[in-house]
Amino acid sequence: MIEIGRGAISKMSASLETPTVQYAFRLGDTEVPVNPLIGTKLRLEYLGQINCSHCGRKTKKSFSQGYCYPCMTKLAQCDVCIMSPERCHYDAGTCRDPSWGEQFCMTDHVVYLANSSGVKVGITRATQLPTRWLDQGASQALPIVRVATRQQSGFVEDLFRTQVADRTNWRALLKGDAAPVDLAAVRAQLFESCAEGMQTLQERFGLQAVQPLHEVEPIEIRYPVEQYPSKIVSFNLDKDPIVEGTLMGIKGQYLIFDTGVINIRKYTAYQMAVHQ
Repeated sequence: MIEIGRGAISKMSASLETPTVQYAFRLGDTEVPVNPLIGTKLRLEYLGQINCSHCGRKTKKSFSQGYCYPCMTKLAQCDVCIMSPERCHYDAGTCRDPSWGEQFCMTDHVVYLANSSGVKVGITRATQLPTRWLDQGASQALPIVRVATRQQSGFVEDLFRTQVADRTNWRALLKGDAAPVDLAAVRAQLFESCAEGMQTLQERFGLQAVQPLHEVEPIEIRYPVEQYPSKIVSFNLDKDPIVEGTLMGIKGQYLIFDTGVINIRKYTAYQMAVHQ
């Protein structure tokens, strides 16, 4: 086999194009298109080294998807409020890096519905659409509320997840596209059932800060998958450094081989070589 790229891997770049999402490996500063590799033999080799994606330090284990332990404990992007935005403590003056918080958290966010393994509610920065949906493997998606800060998006999501799930079943995701859902109808139902909670948030933060999106239309997304696996077998590079087989498709951040599946994002900062 011929080596077609090597370097510290990060999540695949993904672009929403017709007829299917287009992917590329990101290996250090190099990008390698992945869609043309579907249907061919491919080998991924973990080279036995992990370098922190922030400071470059060699680390035996990756924390928070690509960081060494010291960076994980110090960086704002690794704080507990990233996973639980409603716990944001910027206003308390205790943000690990206020300048980072101003750039990434004190900015417009979108609360959305997505259908990947079923309907779920999620949040992301407004600038991260549609990338967030592509990374999750959503086959349908719909923005439903625009808010002024990440913390506010957490409050709205917390309100809606009393009615709708907030997680994706990754095994179901890799068994095929979820059955189509009328996301606009789900949005209407959420707005009705959570009207009191939404009013409370608007009174707290202002009408301009929490804006329901009534008129946006859902989008549909197709992924380059020739065949879904009948049985889900997941590769683990920490136990076996070689992933090899015929690439059958790509969905979310998963590569689907005839021999198993691998979540590329999980191995951010791992030094990898790709062979065809």
